Amino acid sequence: MAKQIFVNLPVQDLQRSVSFFTGLGFRFDSRYTDENATCMIVAENIYVMLLVDSFFQTFTRKPLCDATQATEVLLCLPCDSRAEVDELMRKALTAGGALAREPQEDDLMYGQSFEDPDGHIWELIYMEPGAA
Repeated sequence: MAKQIFVNLPVQDLQRSVSFFTGLGFRFDSRYTDENATCMIVAENIYVMLLVDSFFQTFTRKPLCDATQATEVLLCLPCDSRAEVDELMRKALTAGGALAREPQEDDLMYGQSFEDPDGHIWELIYMEPGAA
């Protein structure tokens, strides 16, 4: 079974994306970074490869989705507390992200969602202990 996960996302402007996610507190692995791509470290063994559109296109025969016009994926980042959800959301909006939908809450879970500069939707959730 897999020991790591790499999520690949197309981006229009690599430097803009790096600046945005740096503003949220993410780090990058320079070993996998050049003018076409960068490796964002999400957690131990979880990475997001941000690939410029033209480079991403070399991995697929299908046309790329314009994430500002259509939703191709929802990325979910579990947080350790409601406060962490709110803080990451604040950072995302400050760094240039956009509100994807209003905060969601029920008895077991609290979440907020933002769009990154390329329109990819990121969900931030906190689940009450024992809810999963």
